[in-house]
Amino acid sequence: MKLIIILFIAIFISSCQLKESSLTNTVTIDRTLQVKATSILENKLIELNALSGQAIIMEVQTGHIKTMVGLERKDSANYQPCENFSQAHESSLIHPISILAALEAGKVKLADTVDVGDGIYICKGDTIKDHNWHRGGYDEISIKQGLASSSNIAVYKTMEKAFRDDAQTYFNLLNKVNYGKPDSIAGIANLKPAYFVTPKDSGWSNTAFAWFCIGYNQTITPIQMLTFYNAIANSGKMVQPQLYKDSTTVINPQIASQANIDSLKQALEYVVTDGLGQPAKSDKVQVAGNIGTVQLGDGSYIVEFCGYFPANAPHYSIIISIHKERLPASGGLMAGDVFRQITEYISTYNKYFNSK
Repeated sequence: MKLIIILFIAIFISSCQLKESSLTNTVTIDRTLQVKATSILENKLIELNALSGQAIIMEVQTGHIKTMVGLERKDSANYQPCENFSQAHESSLIHPISILAALEAGKVKLADTVDVGDGIYICKGDTIKDHNWHRGGYDEISIKQGLASSSNIAVYKTMEKAFRDDAQTYFNLLNKVNYGKPDSIAGIANLKPAYFVTPKDSGWSNTAFAWFCIGYNQTITPIQMLTFYNAIANSGKMVQPQLYKDSTTVINPQIASQANIDSLKQALEYVVTDGLGQPAKSDKVQVAGNIGTVQLGDGSYIVEFCGYFPANAPHYSIIISIHKERLPASGGLMAGDVFRQITEYISTYNKYFNSK
């Protein structure tokens, strides 16, 4: 008991407080990795003068959370541990999840092409832009390339091709693949179910589908987003994240067809090798993942990277989420760099690949 209490004190000092369901349970947090991830994230937050950030590391097969770091700026120079794991926000990390829904509908393939034009697309009166619109856009690209380029227009045009005006089928598929789960995690206080604006809601509009599929009209926490990416890494098996060691709980044994899971895994590798996720690329281990950047209603930005490694036999999944006030904002350059540093540390520290 004394050893466990000491461990909890160390975790409290180095990161956010985690609500304990029982002191008699064995925590999954690795103290050494927690301290290192805290240092890496804090250095990046200082560099960016960011408002806050999270770094969460999970074992792919078990769902054991090895690191759960949350930091927020208390004044102009100092960052303090915080309890922000239940804070939900919009996230463009949904891009590959929307693509997976389209693949499951059987209407598209990753090799199909979409014309994103000059990076500006008028959708029923609203304007959707790609990040490079001021440089003339990407013109005609494959869906796979669109994902690697974080093209909002490519994702939405893929949804148009797969679902046309039948947005409800899209949401039915999101429910089938358990996007937004879990609704609760022992040890994380105040975690709520992810919130989606759907065709059944009064707030639904003729452009709501377009904005949803690229990351808006929803709120989801980083740990819930990580749970989905972890399922991709785990060949389609979604497991419950755990802060206390227990038998693995399976949320969904197979969220999508194995063929579509495998296709998406290849696409997420491509994001890192050839796309905007290249800042997450490591010389020490092959990784896969995706970037995300959204502007919130108050004008601030969330930049994220979520992925897993080794890409060919995933052992860990990681999400990095950073909240900053203003431009520049890049999920790849900012969050992706933190991801890379953490993966290289773990790859060097071989104990993590030999322990369960």
